[in-house]
Amino acid sequence: MTRIAMMVARLFLKVPYYLYKISKAGSGKAGSLEEGYAWCKYATIKANRAGKVTIISSGIENLPKKNGFVMFPNHQGLYDMLAFLESCPVPFSFVIKKEVKDIILLKQVIAATKSIPINREDLRQSMQVIQTITEEVKKGRNFLIFAEGTRSKEGNKLLDFKGGSFKSAVKAKCPIVPCALIDAYKPFDEASIKPVTVRLQYLPAIYYDEYKDMKTTEIAEEVKSRIETAIFQQLEEITKNLDLAKSN
Repeated sequence: MTRIAMMVARLFLKVPYYLYKISKAGSGKAGSLEEGYAWCKYATIKANRAGKVTIISSGIENLPKKNGFVMFPNHQGLYDMLAFLESCPVPFSFVIKKEVKDIILLKQVIAATKSIPINREDLRQSMQVIQTITEEVKKGRNFLIFAEGTRSKEGNKLLDFKGGSFKSAVKAKCPIVPCALIDAYKPFDEASIKPVTVRLQYLPAIYYDEYKDMKTTEIAEEVKSRIETAIFQQLEEITKNLDLAKSN
């Protein structure tokens, strides 16, 4: 959490203003998802600069041209959402575990982005969330869901993806966008304030015609496999570039 403290300290005079604008957008009295997302993105970019975090994103062109899709990234830690808020060009809502819904700043971002807390221990509430997401995606809203259910504590290694996480996408018959996060655990999970780079790759979307005959567990395995392949290729490229730099 050392880097979070640095972000807050370096933006100390501006945090109340950002918090006010984000809170106002999520209050329901004014603003919209677009406005709330815009303020969250603006504040995130400032926070990343203050925290010496660089986001390298690729594959933006793989996002569907029409809204109404669900992104499924690997989950590395609390920082993950900031990588998406800075890089994703279109507004989205996310699904978050209920245990963190009342944390200051995060609480306001959840409201501003019209995101949805989920209680995975409550089957009835989970089914309600799935149905809500299905209906909203059909209306053209975009979502982000962490299919691992919890963050991996092994760096760039993935946990199993849960088939149930894909139920809303299947019901909505919407595009599924696999997303590969690399080194997203470093900004908040490592006790360092040295400059750090986080990579986010948006992979080609999987459209309904491609997955309509698959079980949700099979979709989960396919999405996980594509992300693992992308992470492996990027890490290989990073290693190759480092070796070249050393040799020169």
